[in-house]
Amino acid sequence: MKPPVDKLLKNHQALNHLEYQKVISHVQRDIKLDGVDWVLNTLLIDGCEVPFKFKRKQAYKNVQGNRVNLTYYRATENVAGIEMEVMNVVRIKIA
Repeated sequence: MKPPVDKLLKNHQALNHLEYQKVISHVQRDIKLDGVDWVLNTLLIDGCEVPFKFKRKQAYKNVQGNRVNLTYYRATENVAGIEMEVMNVVRIKIA
């Protein structure tokens, strides 16, 4: 039986996957989008300069120092007039 991530990658061509990556920083911030409270999580991965971001309704356990498997889409954000690359995480699992 194939892992569930293989099915996701086959059905969504723009989706990417990383396995066994070490998290060097994990920050959680409370934000409000369209009147709904969210917790925005930002991860920095060892050897990668681009932040990985995901939202949750509740705080996520701190994964700093752990190894994780990530499934994500590449995206760009406009911050103070500067285009920055970010990774929007759709699935995260502790390896």
